[in-house]
Amino acid sequence: MHIRPLHDRLVVKRIESNDSTAGGLFIPDSAKEKPQEGKVVAVSRGKRLENGSLAPLDVSVGDHILYGKYTGNEIKLSGEEYLIVREDEVLGILDGAEEPATKVA
Repeated sequence: MHIRPLHDRLVVKRIESNDSTAGGLFIPDSAKEKPQEGKVVAVSRGKRLENGSLAPLDVSVGDHILYGKYTGNEIKLSGEEYLIVREDEVLGILDGAEEPATKVA
């Protein structure tokens, strides 16, 4: 099953971080915070402007993005969990990121 978001929305697959701390302590699911980064798996055709034309989105499929803690709507498709996010809720695009970013206190 495929999904094509509408307006200025994109579909994101969360990127999970490690299950342990740097010291090797295991973190159970109940104590974990939801990740705030993910990989874009689908984007809309663009944002409709007041004059009726479509403006393409700055985010594209495959981008590794950062988003706010309480951003978007969670959905489940074919057993996989995704997040539908508006483009203006994206905080930034991580270029060349292979691993999840780490928080700075």
